[in-house]
Amino acid sequence: MHSMTNRSDALKDRAVVAVVIGRNEGTRLKVCLASVVNVNLVQTVVYVDSGSSDGSADYARSLGCEVVDLDMSIPFTAGRARNAGFARAVACKPDLAHVQFLDGDCELLPDWLTAAQSVLQSSPQVAAVCGRLRERFPQKSIYNQMCDIEWNTPVGEAKACGGIAMFRVEAFAASTGFRETLIAGEEPELCIRLRSAGWKILRIDQDMALHDAAMVHFRQWWSRSTRTGYAFAEGASLHGRSPERHWVRESRRAWLWGAGIPVLVIALAIFFSPWALGLLLAYPLQVLRIYRKVYQSLPLAGWYATLQVVGKLPEALGQCKFLLNQMLGKRAALIEYK
Repeated sequence: MHSMTNRSDALKDRAVVAVVIGRNEGTRLKVCLASVVNVNLVQTVVYVDSGSSDGSADYARSLGCEVVDLDMSIPFTAGRARNAGFARAVACKPDLAHVQFLDGDCELLPDWLTAAQSVLQSSPQVAAVCGRLRERFPQKSIYNQMCDIEWNTPVGEAKACGGIAMFRVEAFAASTGFRETLIAGEEPELCIRLRSAGWKILRIDQDMALHDAAMVHFRQWWSRSTRTGYAFAEGASLHGRSPERHWVRESRRAWLWGAGIPVLVIALAIFFSPWALGLLLAYPLQVLRIYRKVYQSLPLAGWYATLQVVGKLPEALGQCKFLLNQMLGKRAALIEYK
């Protein structure tokens, strides 16, 4: 009896369900599902579809996936989709120990599941583990390359993970999952609550997945940066008064460089002297400051520095969108870039 109990506990500890979310991902979804369907460690794949018109849900069913069709009369968010997938996963596998979240434009790499599960099994205080997310086509655009740089976060204990991560079911369930009203930044918000409850988030030195950002136009980058600014504002409103001052600094930078300085310079130029426009030299100086800070570590330091500074303009726009919605009592609409 004792050996049977140990075997049952061991099987439970190895139970993994992959939760994939997507909408009209086409070929990307096929690559994504191929990376988790029929993989030894994955007991079940749950695909959550958000109103696709390209047959994604039917394709997932043809592979034997559990499919959740979201009610699109309710505003969509990635957090809502992941929570729905998690609920189906637990319903399918009550003994579930770990859940791997994956977006439909990503391909999970072969060694990731074993490495991530090993960490969760050996470190009971860790709620979530993530690894190195890489851009599939960094050469297609400077914006894709910037994404690849952004995802190269430090190894070790972290404040947050992204949407591609393996979670301990116990911790995720106790936290009630993602905050479903957030249009972006739902992962760091969840991680704040997890860490406040005593859990840890870990980033390990292991390639995790390939992500197809498909961001090749300036307008896409602008929209994504606007969404980032919105997330900063909403995150700061929720947790900005906590000891770690969640996203307060990022919000202040967006206001300063994206709105404060331009408005001040224009006002001074109109009411005092056009020479005040010279104050705009603060922007190239800021680009130079960032460039000098990162040029030895980043091969694209010039582009990185430039987009870091220019990006404060759409981030400020996102901050304004959040404040306007707050004043009008409106729920945010998605800010999509592809």
